[in-house]
Amino acid sequence: MNSKILFSSISGFFAYLLVQAFLLKNLVIFDTAFCFLYVLYILLLPLEIKTIPLMIIAFVMGLSIDIFYDSLGMHTASLVAMAFLRNTWIGMIVPTGGYDENVQLSVLNMGLGWFFTYSLPLIFLHHLIFFYIDVLGTGLYLIMVNRIWSSLVFVMILGLMVQVLFYKRRRGI
Repeated sequence: MNSKILFSSISGFFAYLLVQAFLLKNLVIFDTAFCFLYVLYILLLPLEIKTIPLMIIAFVMGLSIDIFYDSLGMHTASLVAMAFLRNTWIGMIVPTGGYDENVQLSVLNMGLGWFFTYSLPLIFLHHLIFFYIDVLGTGLYLIMVNRIWSSLVFVMILGLMVQVLFYKRRRGI
């Protein structure tokens, strides 16, 4: 990883953490759609990152979010599970020609169809684990399903807006 990618990854970590902790923490629509935009950081990390370092980054990000949310590891558990399956899922949806070297996994570089195929199941898994832990033992599973789907749509719409506004289209570095 060259220094430019490393600097952008580290600055992106703090940007997503601070935006989530200070701006998006209280952004909830009708007590059902929660904005967990920080999952986009893990999804948009370079393709070359192996699973264990990715899980460590997800652990640090999740723990940092848990500190701000006071949520006792719920964000950490769901983000680490998503990071664990990310590279396996990327391997399952390889395009016919393979992936270009040093391409950023964004909707601008990979296309809308590929990005939905890539991100929707992983964000769904994150939300499923997070909201399942949240309602564990209460029997409020219908509310859980409603929160999963509405939050999934909310995060996807906001994530697409962030990528279009703040990310550049680049094929190689």
